[in-house]
Amino acid sequence: MSKIDVVRAAMVEAMKAKDKERKDALSMLLSALKNGEIDKREPLTEDEENAVVKKEIKQLKETYESAPADRDDIRSEAQFRMKIYQEFAPEDMNPDQIREVIRQVLSDLGIEEPAAKDKGRIMKELMPRVKGKADGKAVNQVLASMMH
Repeated sequence: MSKIDVVRAAMVEAMKAKDKERKDALSMLLSALKNGEIDKREPLTEDEENAVVKKEIKQLKETYESAPADRDDIRSEAQFRMKIYQEFAPEDMNPDQIREVIRQVLSDLGIEEPAAKDKGRIMKELMPRVKGKADGKAVNQVLASMMH
């Protein structure tokens, strides 16, 4: 079952429960997923669907952080929607899982002792493998800790 179907079913549940805020939030997430499909002109893969959900959460986080302190309405709505979107987001990889993917990349690239000069090559190979599964900052930190 695609994420679009899952989100649509959750939205129908929210409508039946007369939970307008939840229904509205799910409607926005459904739109983002459908737009992704329209842009691609074919159904999204699971990784692409997860990337859309992550992107929406990231944008909400930015909205929350950039909202003026006295605008509790904007902040609370962003927080509410983030909480709902988290239900549909995949679990992020933990540092050990990220380290394992980095080891695979290093092995594929034939790099035994990663150094700062290799970072570009490593990241170019690494990021597509963890896209939608790990936060870029976390990946960067784990890679930095492995460099000599």
